[in-house]
Amino acid sequence: MRDEGPSGGATVLVVDDNDANRALAQGALEDEGYRVVLAAGGEAGVAAFERERPDCVLLDVRMPEVDGFAACERIRALPGGVETPVIFLTALRDVDTFDCALRAGGDDFLSKPVRPTELLVRVQAALKLRRMSLELREHYALLRRQRDDLLRVQLQKERLMAFVVHDLKNPVNTLDLHAQLLLRNRALPADARDSAEKIRAEARQLNRLILDLLDVSKADEGKLCVRRSEVALGPFVEGILAEFEVAAEARGVHLSSIVAVERTRADEDLLRRVLVNLIENAIRHTPTGGRVAVTVGDTPEGTEFRVADTGAGVPAALHAAIFDPFVQAGSGFELPSSRAGRGLGLAFCKLAAEAHGGRIWLEDGAPGAVFCVRFPRAS
Repeated sequence: MRDEGPSGGATVLVVDDNDANRALAQGALEDEGYRVVLAAGGEAGVAAFERERPDCVLLDVRMPEVDGFAACERIRALPGGVETPVIFLTALRDVDTFDCALRAGGDDFLSKPVRPTELLVRVQAALKLRRMSLELREHYALLRRQRDDLLRVQLQKERLMAFVVHDLKNPVNTLDLHAQLLLRNRALPADARDSAEKIRAEARQLNRLILDLLDVSKADEGKLCVRRSEVALGPFVEGILAEFEVAAEARGVHLSSIVAVERTRADEDLLRRVLVNLIENAIRHTPTGGRVAVTVGDTPEGTEFRVADTGAGVPAALHAAIFDPFVQAGSGFELPSSRAGRGLGLAFCKLAAEAHGGRIWLEDGAPGAVFCVRFPRAS
């Protein structure tokens, strides 16, 4: 749209069968720099609109042959006619005429005799509203493009998740299976047996990462579901620690546990993976001769799980951010080299805790770190 300021950029079409009215409107508008196109009747006005594509139309109501209402309806049907403001001019000041003007598609209603100052104000207001409408339409189109781009990215992400789960999980499980077959061979040399054990451990870790990535994606989409059941915590924690005995011994790390709560209601699979992530993380970050302790206690808010290590610890500034996915990359903080982990397992732990209505946080172990997870009591 052309500039509608007093510099004369905007074009106004004046449609009126009265010569004096056309001259009055023309004089007032041209004095303010508008370009004015005149038409002496409804038919001529429609033709002038199609030819000139004005920015605003002043349209008399009572005209022979084609009146203002009919002319407005025809203008609205032309290209550009919907967004062009139409101001009706009429000597009739009654509700029926006003309603007819609105039904015909009028944007404003100006009574005769027209005062030049009021005419200018109404034209300026109509052009300003038109400009705002065009800008809103552009913003809406931009938002639609952005929405479509986001949807496209989301669909690509879902395809990637399907690839990760179906195309990566199977070969990882196959690796673990072949490592188990090797370990069944009693004639296998000690160094080969050790390598097969390490293959199994890494395959299990990779499988956990795949599941964590899938669940982080589900949580982003609001699809991470919690299926609570009764969990006997003593055998539950002992079984998880037994899985890490070999890895802990290989690193010279002592494992211990204190379980002061007999049972809790939680999603057993999610709870297991939370503790597995935290214990594996603690063992990996604990130096030789260190300790990893798991305690389960009862608090007024619910059941609390604490996994403490004697490693390098985590800077206080990262205590909250460390649960964000991949926080180590570009977080603005420097983690100790022993804590420069993958960043996905802790993100999953946070999502699993929140899915239960609980929370996870980090405390200083002096030395080391203590990861605390609290699950509220389920009604």
